[in-house]
Amino acid sequence: MRNILLVGAGGFAGAVLRYLIGGFVLHHTTNWKFPFSTFVVNVAGCLVAGILMALAVKHDAFSPELRLLLFTGLLGGFTTFSAFGVETVYLLQRHEVLWAGLNVVGTVSVGICVLWLGVTLLR
Repeated sequence: MRNILLVGAGGFAGAVLRYLIGGFVLHHTTNWKFPFSTFVVNVAGCLVAGILMALAVKHDAFSPELRLLLFTGLLGGFTTFSAFGVETVYLLQRHEVLWAGLNVVGTVSVGICVLWLGVTLLR
């Protein structure tokens, strides 16, 4: 139960941050054709995930509970794209280039295809 509460608290904070930052960027880029708000949130999430990942691996800086709060909760609520980035970088660090490439191509292409399928099915 404690782990669920940690993830939930982090998820709440991450979702609120996404809403605030994304809304701020969206308000300043309303005439842009590019989805800059989502781009900024995803890139910011990846930067934070990279910093936290380095601290966690190099310095063993976080307890398992704090990792749940920060990675699964906070970053998961902010953007799951950061988890995708962490997993892909982890594969690359292990020299699993094929799997990293499949993760990137598969996640993006299959994700877009099934989203299109969902929209198409309900038209």
